[in-house]
Amino acid sequence: MTANTEVGLIELTDEVKEDIIRWRRYLHQNPELSFQEEKTAQFVYETLKSFGNLELSRPTKTSVMARLIGNEPGKVLAIRADMDALPIEEENSFEFVSKNPGVMHACGHDGHTSILLGTAKILSQFKSKIKGEIRFFFQHGEELFPGGGSEMVAAGVMEGVDFVIGAHLWSPLEVGKVGIKYGAMMASPDTFYITVKGKGGHAALPHQTVDSIAVAAQVVTNLQHIVSRCTDPLEPLVVTVAKFVGGTTHNVIPGTVEIMGTVRSFDKKLRESVPGLMERIIKGITDAHGASYDFKYDFGYHPVINHEEVTRVLEETVLDVFGKETLELIPANMGGEDFSAFQQAAPGAFFYVGAGNAEKGITYPHHHARFTIDEDALEIGVKMFVNAALKFVK
Repeated sequence: MTANTEVGLIELTDEVKEDIIRWRRYLHQNPELSFQEEKTAQFVYETLKSFGNLELSRPTKTSVMARLIGNEPGKVLAIRADMDALPIEEENSFEFVSKNPGVMHACGHDGHTSILLGTAKILSQFKSKIKGEIRFFFQHGEELFPGGGSEMVAAGVMEGVDFVIGAHLWSPLEVGKVGIKYGAMMASPDTFYITVKGKGGHAALPHQTVDSIAVAAQVVTNLQHIVSRCTDPLEPLVVTVAKFVGGTTHNVIPGTVEIMGTVRSFDKKLRESVPGLMERIIKGITDAHGASYDFKYDFGYHPVINHEEVTRVLEETVLDVFGKETLELIPANMGGEDFSAFQQAAPGAFFYVGAGNAEKGITYPHHHARFTIDEDALEIGVKMFVNAALKFVK
């Protein structure tokens, strides 16, 4: 069975268009934070139950898995969508804004969930023609480390899976485009915490203190030498200080400064070398000025590295279903995604579905209080998943 020859597939996709928009708007109005997606998971479970032909389970408290098992043996494909929202106060004015103060779907996960629901609804009607199995993962906690993906994998959802695919609605990419990337696509997002410990005192008598702000400022500046002078310039690496907290008023030199930031990379060896490079710099500067420090480094998600053969099927799907004008071969970026947890267990690939639209004013970036998507992207996401799935399990 192929995506291009299946009778009624186009009609079925058209039939779910209103459903996926309605589901997306309901989810947008009712966002839940990472690891708190209880009502969301229940909504997903009940919606899947209404389709029939699916075996449902709850691998974790706030995740859902549906299994569509064909009548003939074959390969097992998993498709993943994330469901959690962000701690952001929404500033949009459309009629389906968040009802939960301080919580918002500002990254498109409401759309991801509705796309996979639409995909499951269509494919559930092809049970008798599917060889093998398709699993639908509705994942919790993507936005908060250690991530729901690793929890689902630990719960056994990937046992027997041959391939895994996932998608992200992507506002920097115009609606009507599908972004494909072979190999390294998204980086590993690690986090570091530094406390510079000096000796506080009066701002007018700095010689009686060990100025933690002055020392910490040198730490921040010199950390950039890791990228510019300590690593191969052809190897992607980002070291960003995103938090610098010290002091309470204008005339007091504080005793401590807290620094927090992120490191992004693709290469495993380079990634593992960064904490040592950082600590060497921190120790050298603090020692030189009579200060001390605490340093903590947390390794986050694995990088998203797309498998060549799985990616090729996705590229072929774009060309077969939409044509070459839709295909966008995109560069890698330094964002992080815990879809990578599933890629540790089976060959997998991630792709982008364009969701921005400058003509409609849909240009705000992900994690912005006015973020939204062009809902025309939802149908494109469904068509990609459905047609790709039928290629994997034919």
